Amino acid sequence: MSLAVGPLIQVAATTTIYILRNRLAIDIGGTFTDVVLECGDEQFTRKLLTSHDQPADAVLRGIQDLISEQDIPTDSISLVLHGTTLATNAIIERRGARTALLTTEGHRDVIAMAFENRFEQYDVNIERPEPLIPRYLRIPVHERMSSEGVTLRTLDEGSVRTAIETLQNEGVESVAIGFLHSYSNGAHEEAVAELVAAAMPDVSLSLSSQVCPEIREYERFSTTCANAYVLPVMSTYLNDLAQRLIGMGIRSPFLVMTSNGGLTTLATAVKFPIRLVESGPAGGAVLAAWKARQLDVAKALSFDMGGTTAKICMIDDGKPLRSRAFEVDRRYRFKKGSGLPVRIPVIEMVEIGAGGGSIAQVDQLKRIRVGPESAGSDPGPACYGLGGELPTVTDADAVMGRLEAVRFAGGQMALDLDSAKTAITIHMFGTERSDLHESALAISEVVDENMTSAARGHASEWGKTVSDRVLIAYGGAAPIHAARLVSKLNCDYALIPVGAGVGSALGFLRSPIAYEVVHSKYMRLSRYERAVVENVIATMRIEADDVMSSAVQKTEVHVSATAYMRYVGQGYEISVPLNLDDLSAEKLRSNFENAYETLYGRLLPKSDIEVMSWTLTLATVSEEPPRLSDDPDVDRYNGTHREQSVIELEGEELARCVDRENLRPGHHVLGPALISEQHTTTLVPSGFELIVNEAYDLILRRRVA
Repeated sequence: MSLAVGPLIQVAATTTIYILRNRLAIDIGGTFTDVVLECGDEQFTRKLLTSHDQPADAVLRGIQDLISEQDIPTDSISLVLHGTTLATNAIIERRGARTALLTTEGHRDVIAMAFENRFEQYDVNIERPEPLIPRYLRIPVHERMSSEGVTLRTLDEGSVRTAIETLQNEGVESVAIGFLHSYSNGAHEEAVAELVAAAMPDVSLSLSSQVCPEIREYERFSTTCANAYVLPVMSTYLNDLAQRLIGMGIRSPFLVMTSNGGLTTLATAVKFPIRLVESGPAGGAVLAAWKARQLDVAKALSFDMGGTTAKICMIDDGKPLRSRAFEVDRRYRFKKGSGLPVRIPVIEMVEIGAGGGSIAQVDQLKRIRVGPESAGSDPGPACYGLGGELPTVTDADAVMGRLEAVRFAGGQMALDLDSAKTAITIHMFGTERSDLHESALAISEVVDENMTSAARGHASEWGKTVSDRVLIAYGGAAPIHAARLVSKLNCDYALIPVGAGVGSALGFLRSPIAYEVVHSKYMRLSRYERAVVENVIATMRIEADDVMSSAVQKTEVHVSATAYMRYVGQGYEISVPLNLDDLSAEKLRSNFENAYETLYGRLLPKSDIEVMSWTLTLATVSEEPPRLSDDPDVDRYNGTHREQSVIELEGEELARCVDRENLRPGHHVLGPALISEQHTTTLVPSGFELIVNEAYDLILRRRVA
């Protein structure tokens, strides 16, 4: 499918010259694998069911289909961009490598004790995620560093050799090495890594002083263990995909999306796969931020609903909210602290089990629950006709007439409506047709309310609101549910961008090449040493330059730095931007007070201020989107359409079904209507209207009486 207007340049009758580079973007999700081929100003897409046993299989099928359809040589591909949630899924499903942790004697239980708090105060049966590494594989080593990096106990190589014997006897595939205060001095970790590598050359190694050189042992150990746990799986997959691409004749650079919205090299991704846990969703947030800048929208809310999960991110002034903390495998959907913490640069978003494949069921109290369990791609929702028997959100949408059989999945898959009806009939409340529609509507309302609650809770955690934002919806299922979220959240309107069904993959094409380095160096402003800070910044710059130089040739690079600061005695710090041209204590204090007052509305003028960590980021300068001119003249769409019954809150209505390809800037469609395209459908309910803007985006808003 082409996502832009305009043919490739033709010479004579049989020759096609590609004067612009061709790029591939690949996004592997829990249910679908999306592939985008960009040829000059045009984009062509494929959405396939994810091949979980061999994820690269679906990727290569999609690439081969697109290349064959567009009749371009494989050696014309100049760049391959890739994002995936495979690392996250491996942690959640506990499908990682057999991993051990070598740690300072007396601290093997750090990852089990965690924060020693109760994130759910009144739940007597509180459930926590189990550590990725069992206790018998958390092996003590005799050594000790001080917080200043001074050796307090010399490394005992005998204890290391004893540990290596255990690793060999237990068939360990990957080793995490995390010692106390190694963020300040990683010499002991490096020495142990050399000994392990010499005895076990095939084992994977993750050092906390490299993976997460930050203060706070639990988060550092947890991040390093997670990196070690997924490293063999991810390195095998990424290297295999790279080799298979070369086998196809694609020898272009291969860059991987990271969780902070930047692209990095294959070598870096293989070494630090934990940085990829949110790489797919991050691409969607980058696309949403790009659209917000294009439309000059100050406050936006990205809404990504795929087959397995829904992700929501706040975007202010064209920039997604960012953080250095993330949780994997949350046991309580909206509860911070119920997952495994990882300290990585990440685009901050809330993620819940509310995708098209989320399974609906009735509990013992006759309440409908939706998710977080998902039908995935195998067998998938019942309406896929692949053997699924449990009712899902997509089945409910099909039963309510929100999907068109003639346009379903771009014609690559038949819509099995009978199986969807059977699944809901058997597993929900009733057997009569009225109950069927009521049950389907109830499933949809529950999942919409789950997403609404998640968005409100996420915004309140950051002291923000959602009611005054523009909802930017993408992913296979989001445009179907966008209007309902606009109503529930009281957003201004929803925007469905071109190619919304493969939004995350499109976001990769808008992402900069970037790398962030972190270094913990504690310092109070009352005892500020500028020379020490300058040395920390210079050291981080060398590391970042080393990674960036292998990813991109000479080009303009943007440099930014951040300090993580707090008042002395506080438990959490805030991010404070650094002015690299003025690293004085006075400027740092001023920046901290501005950031603190903005967040909390007050200052503590008599308290000293301390810096816990420093970060530095290098990023290529991305091309800014062209700003849209005035809105086009509105013209009621009266072109070709079909008709289909849809179930709404007020009852059954007859909706017009319009192909998105037929819509042009200024076209106006009144609800109820379905706007169908290759990879998704936009639902325009009664009381809503849709207008196409200059960029061919769909603007979905409540109709003004």
